[in-house]
Amino acid sequence: MTDPRILIIGSNGQVGWELRRALAPAAAITAVDYPDIDLTRKESIRETVRRAEPTVIINAAAYTAVDRAETDTATAMQVNAEAPGLLAEEARAAGAWMIHYSTDYVFDGASGKPYVETDAPNPLSAYGRSKLEGDLAVIGAGGLHLIFRLCWVYGRRGANFLLTMQRLAREREQLRVVSDQFGCPTWSRLIAEATGHALRHALASPRPGSLAGVYHLASSTHTSWHGFADAIINRMPADQRRCRVVEPIPSSEYPLPARRPAWSVLDCGKLHRTFGLRLPAWSEGLDLALGD
Repeated sequence: MTDPRILIIGSNGQVGWELRRALAPAAAITAVDYPDIDLTRKESIRETVRRAEPTVIINAAAYTAVDRAETDTATAMQVNAEAPGLLAEEARAAGAWMIHYSTDYVFDGASGKPYVETDAPNPLSAYGRSKLEGDLAVIGAGGLHLIFRLCWVYGRRGANFLLTMQRLAREREQLRVVSDQFGCPTWSRLIAEATGHALRHALASPRPGSLAGVYHLASSTHTSWHGFADAIINRMPADQRRCRVVEPIPSSEYPLPARRPAWSVLDCGKLHRTFGLRLPAWSEGLDLALGD
């Protein structure tokens, strides 16, 4: 079997950057990001895909400004909903696999147990609605696809909760962090490595269509934003931080334009049953990320 030709879109993002590292040894990689591809322009999407002639398209790009999406809804829909649908159509036409990343924010957080893939989505925000529309567009294209719903993604580069907490801990003596929202913090490198494993499985399968679908991909345990922040700061050397106290607060004391689900915990049993993958506990993932 020849190495797959993989087109990675969003190659400068947290997950895209790690995908380049994880997949490069066993694939011919074309990695693009804005302005090489403009996900608000259909012709840019089509030209990029057709020029690359991929056997796999991985869409790691997204409009992730959750609060700004409340007012910039049209752009969020273009990037998160329309573009994935068009990419999936191009993938189907080329006979290629389409890998797309979704979010825990497609759920409303009202569940008392971890969400499984068949639970009904009910997004609370414009961002969540745009991501759900993207999922439906990829599925509706009818080609081979893997949709991975992610949760609380962080990494050692870009803009994310880990780096924000480290910066604030160097600047302030006390932080106040929401303690009534729960999710599964997940290191971007683990996402990329899991994607690579699942993709290799899919490419080698004699019945690839049986693997197509939606999968939850997140750490195997959960915590609150406060618990995550406290762990990040406590792992910083004492001489590298001013912060000594992380105060838990309710969401009502930190209002934001977009509503967030209070419970974003994902059940990843389907991923394990299908691909034999189970990510470590969030705290172990954090140790790995900080030790990198």
